[in-house]
Amino acid sequence: MQFQPTDDQQAFRETAQRFAREKLAESYQKRATEHVMDRGLIKEMGALGLIGADLPEEFGGLGESSVTAGLIVEEIARADFNVSYIQLLGSLMGGMVAKHALPDIAKEWVPRVTAGEAVIGLGLTEPRGGSDAANLQLRAAKSGNGWRLNGEKTSMSFAAQADAAVVFARTGDPEGGSRGVSAFLVDLNEKGINRTHFDDIGTKPVGRGSVFFDDVFVPSQCLMAEQDRAFGTIMAGFDYSRALIGLECLGAAQASVDETWTYVQEREAFGAPLAQYQGVSFPLAEAETQLTMMRQLCYYTLDLRDRGLPHTKEAAMCKWYVPKTACEIIHQCLILHGHYGYTTDLPHHQRYNDVLGLQIGDGTAQIQKLVIAREKVGRMALQYDRKAKGGAK
Repeated sequence: MQFQPTDDQQAFRETAQRFAREKLAESYQKRATEHVMDRGLIKEMGALGLIGADLPEEFGGLGESSVTAGLIVEEIARADFNVSYIQLLGSLMGGMVAKHALPDIAKEWVPRVTAGEAVIGLGLTEPRGGSDAANLQLRAAKSGNGWRLNGEKTSMSFAAQADAAVVFARTGDPEGGSRGVSAFLVDLNEKGINRTHFDDIGTKPVGRGSVFFDDVFVPSQCLMAEQDRAFGTIMAGFDYSRALIGLECLGAAQASVDETWTYVQEREAFGAPLAQYQGVSFPLAEAETQLTMMRQLCYYTLDLRDRGLPHTKEAAMCKWYVPKTACEIIHQCLILHGHYGYTTDLPHHQRYNDVLGLQIGDGTAQIQKLVIAREKVGRMALQYDRKAKGGAK
């Protein structure tokens, strides 16, 4: 297994590092208080090839690898965790549209994503449940040469800012679970759409909120994948985003660790730098070890994807373990800064609040562990185990 970046990958990494250092790092906390993302900033990243570099060239991408996309995400997240959502959504949603939408629709939207001119969100979660993603209530009813959407999507990133969204809706049997679910690329400026914005404790610029669909007409050509069978087909792409999420969280934690190493070498107590004391240096040594192992896991997962190999189990590991551990590392860095770390002068509290959201969103730790277990022993074995326990009561 080779994880040394190629010359081209290193060039992308350096471009991302330079942009992150010059345009993002200093203003991270200021942007974190705002409820919208700077569109000018997004266009700058698009012009540099930092959005959807892994997408097909025919749709405006650069045809690079998943590993390359991961390198970009990690470097952007080191400077501004929230801005790295643009890279994540660009690769995930742009790839979803490129693969599953009609070619004319993909050619209309994906180049706009890679250029930083449009953001495509994901309309999946609903008020009655997030983890039970297939139990959808939003309905799409056939209407002439299209469909009418009625219902609500919630906890959607960029709810008030996205230009379009891939919206999952029930088109078949209401009791059919994942069967009977279709997906549509919906222009969010259409009549009948209303949006709200949540006041979250972190990731404010990402603008999580709800989107309401009141008899919204969607043309038939906006249907993605196979009618009534879109859920399983399209959801397979989330193995990719789970690895990218891991790198987002890792990038933020690495930034806090780097800053803390500098601080403990400069700050003195009892006549010596703090770094001389094992109670200070050992937690940071442990953090470096954890970060190195998590980085290997994330890039290993992306490498499996690039080689067309199964990576569902590994992606689930990235999603549950890295956000949790990243929060623990950032928390430790804040503590090692003493009373100064508890102020808003430093960014540790902001990183902690931002990363914390990904212990919830995009699949909780419990769901990811269930995915891992199913990959190891099979779905039927787990179902049998539950039935056996139920029968023993």
